[in-house]
Amino acid sequence: MPKTDTILSTKSLHYFLQLIDTMNYTQAAQILGITQPALTQQIKKIEHAIGTPLFGQMGKKLYLTEAGKQLQTGAIKLLGTINSVVSDIQEFTQADKGNIAIGVLESINYDLLRKFLVEFNKNYPNITINVSYFNRKDLWYNLDNNLIDLAMLYLPETTKKSQSNLQNQYELMKVTQDRLTILTHDKNLEAGNSYPVSKFLGKRWVLYPDSFYLTQILKGKLGNKMNARNGLNVPLTFTSTKEMVDTAQDTGYDTIVSNSYYSLNQSQINLVPVFLKGIKKFTISLIYRKGKKEVPRIQNFLKEFKKFLEA
Repeated sequence: MPKTDTILSTKSLHYFLQLIDTMNYTQAAQILGITQPALTQQIKKIEHAIGTPLFGQMGKKLYLTEAGKQLQTGAIKLLGTINSVVSDIQEFTQADKGNIAIGVLESINYDLLRKFLVEFNKNYPNITINVSYFNRKDLWYNLDNNLIDLAMLYLPETTKKSQSNLQNQYELMKVTQDRLTILTHDKNLEAGNSYPVSKFLGKRWVLYPDSFYLTQILKGKLGNKMNARNGLNVPLTFTSTKEMVDTAQDTGYDTIVSNSYYSLNQSQINLVPVFLKGIKKFTISLIYRKGKKEVPRIQNFLKEFKKFLEA
């Protein structure tokens, strides 16, 4: 048996992809539930089997080598195929057994899902639920390649590809409505009120990266009122909502969150929550491939989630 057969197992590839997600050995090991030396040894074994480094290091930061990028592509396809085969087999099993992988858009902080999963687990302890957070691009990639069963994201989407996928390949279940909330240092504004764009021009912001849905909404609205001299001033960006809000509170910068996040964490936030006039509410939905509802455990999950939301 070639040494790559034993080294490039599904487990080792999963470890490899998790390290890519964090680019930090300590964080990846914690997520995987193993020690950092064990993860380091596993990566070194893969590199030895392949014969070339998968990661390089610049200062304290890791980066993927060209070989690493090629293995990443192959690993995602391989694990996607395996997950698809396992999913097909489990379609013929009972509704109370199997695995469900859920991808959640990073900027969604929806505690109701967590509460439902706690209740669902009590009633169906033999169904394993895996929840992962992604940016929009990676979320769609994982959904397209069958690496996750369900995706929770904001709608309407802003990309033609997403709209096309929704119409031709996917079904959705509407979960709840949400809205963009501005957290501002301006004490002259009254919490919960809506204000025109003019109130927010010339401010400094700490935001999500440009690829995030909420940032696109804000820039789409404020951008129409900006000019070259008075552009949107964003000195800092974070993918973590908590880090973004904490930074806004430690500076004079304003920021944005979903209203659901603010409602859940308002006791720790000392900024004024207001809304921007002209921005409609958006819907949080569960997206899944057509035919997924025929899988007993998925059908059961969606049915129980709907009952939970209606209770």
